[in-house]
Order: sequence, then structure tokens, then C-alpha cells
Amino acid sequence: VSVIVRYRDSNGDLLTEQIFSSYLPTTTSSIPSASTPSPSITIGEQNALSSAKDYLNVMPFSYSGLIDQLKYEGYSDDEAKYGADNCDADWNEQAAKAAQNYLEIMSFSRQGLIDQLEYEGYTPEQAEYGVSAVGY
Repeated sequence: VSVIVRYRDSNGDLLTEQIFSSYLPTTTSSIPSASTPSPSITIGEQNALSSAKDYLNVMPFSYSGLIDQLKYEGYSDDEAKYGADNCDADWNEQAAKAAQNYLEIMSFSRQGLIDQLEYEGYTPEQAEYGVSAVGY
């Protein structure tokens, strides 16, 4: 799996881009046996959930950012939403990780970092949590 992460300023201008291409998943999905009753979720939903967890093992995502990434990978809107809804992500923690990543790349004012996180799809509350968690 290759992932391209684009960091943008509050105006939407590209600041930098990182490509993660040597990622190997740390989790595997189990295949139900023939005697296992058919699950109520589709294969697409199962795979979207597995992909969502894999992505979150590599880098932080906002809820909407994760859905967008899954849709970019070819999952339907419903499959992508299922993956994001069921991946057990702590979106506040994701915002904190994203804030830390941004600060490792460049300097931000507190408000600039909040704006950047909101631009990436974090809610105002999640963005506030994220910048506070990194000591801002």
C-alpha cells in the first residue's frame, strides 16, 4: 500500500508531501470458515474496515480524511463510512498525532495549527484537543 500525505496551509496551498510506500500491514483479516454464518456486513465493508485500520497504523487521519482516503482507494461511500465508523479510532488522539507530525515538519502558531487541523477535517473540538495535547 502506498499512501501520499499532502500538508497544506490554511489557504489550501501545498506545503509539503510525503509518500509512504514501504508499508506492510501488521494485521490480517480472518476468513470465516464454511460453517460460520454469513456476516451481516459485505466483503467491501470488511475490506474497508481492514484498510482503515491499516491506514491508522501508518499515520493519523481525521474521520472525514479517512473516508476520503478510502474512497480514493476505490471503496464506495457506504463502505468507506463503515470502515471509518467501525475502526475504533480515537479521533482526538488522531488529531494530537497529526498536530505532532505538523510541528515536526514546520513551525505553526497555535491558531495556525488549529486551522490546519480543521482544514484536514478535524472538528474544532478535535483540533483544540490536538494542539493542547502537544503542549500548545
